[in-house]
Amino acid sequence: MNEDDERGESRRPQPGKGDTGPGSNGKPPRREDPGGGILMGRPFGVPVYVAPSWFVVAALITWIFGGQLERVLPELGNLRYLVSLFFAVAFYASVLVHELAHTVAALRFKLPVRRIQLQFFGGVSEIEKESESPGREFVLAFVGPLLSLVLAGVFYLGLLAVEGGTVPGVLLAGLMVSNLIVAAFNLLPGLPLDGGRMLRAIVWKITGKPMSGTVAAAWVGRALAVAVLIGLPLLTRTGALGRSAANASAMETVTDALLAAILAAIIWTGAGNSLRMARLREHLPELRARALTRRAVPVEAATPLSEALRRANEAGARALVVVDGQGNPTALVRESAIVGVPQHRRPWVAVSTLAQDLTEGMKVPAELAGEALLERLRASPATEYLVLEETGEIYGVLSTADVEKAFVAAMARPQ
Repeated sequence: MNEDDERGESRRPQPGKGDTGPGSNGKPPRREDPGGGILMGRPFGVPVYVAPSWFVVAALITWIFGGQLERVLPELGNLRYLVSLFFAVAFYASVLVHELAHTVAALRFKLPVRRIQLQFFGGVSEIEKESESPGREFVLAFVGPLLSLVLAGVFYLGLLAVEGGTVPGVLLAGLMVSNLIVAAFNLLPGLPLDGGRMLRAIVWKITGKPMSGTVAAAWVGRALAVAVLIGLPLLTRTGALGRSAANASAMETVTDALLAAILAAIIWTGAGNSLRMARLREHLPELRARALTRRAVPVEAATPLSEALRRANEAGARALVVVDGQGNPTALVRESAIVGVPQHRRPWVAVSTLAQDLTEGMKVPAELAGEALLERLRASPATEYLVLEETGEIYGVLSTADVEKAFVAAMARPQ
């Protein structure tokens, strides 16, 4: 699957991926280590995490593959579980290569990648911005399955060089088949899978509307979820996947149904998230610093809070900017601090005691809008920002709370 999660972007819960978009919870995300499990390294500068859920999957793979080894190589005894654990690690290394393919392509297109996370059903590459064209979107989605196919070919060539019925032969065969499954699964034409992103790119190219592509691919993804939920248990019951239906135990039947339900839920949820993230991006241009800025009045540091609020009320302003003797802004009075001062104490409290010193990151151009605005707020987290005209003149104060409210209101409007 692919990067749309946040972003997007997505996130791609898959046997090999995912993306997150900016501020999917209505808050400008912060530029800090994203976390997400055990940090394994930073290839290409992108942190790779192993989520705790991976250890559950590794144990399941070890147990299941160990049972297969007992039938194929009974002479291994309990060593089969060590071989199975090696297979689990090697398989997820293949998933990591799949994700790195998306990451390298994203970085090549100058799209920031927040992190790669290996988790329960594969991996997630969190790409923070959307592709600028359907062609780039198609390439970005296709490189993951392509690398999985290449890996399957490499393991096949290795299989030709070893003797069948041996530990290397069984491992290479298992890795070849697993990478073919990862590639085939991700090429299914529904979001949040890579094939869904490819379908989205095609519809985008035809219609000229990225949202139309997302809607089409998301609904195909939901149809795939229903097909997996119903079809996978039927296939295993009929023996179409290589297992004799007559020999299938009750536990295996329950396991197949549970696996189908989990896969269907992941695909359905991912498709819904992709629609939500696309809607988010569609509404981002509505977030404009100039439109969201509160009118502010300048006050000197020693001004009593009661007097500052009186001036603000007379001017119809909702924010206070502390200035020096030359009128240059030096700090912003925090709204939360004002609320915490009782009415009877306000004549004795100077605004400087409630102010936060201005930093360069807290100065925002009035013309910023959309994703550029969120990026600016994300880079320097604060509760209030000073909004300036191109001339350097004070335009007002932008509150993070107002940005969040506008974001939620935009998302709540019907399409």
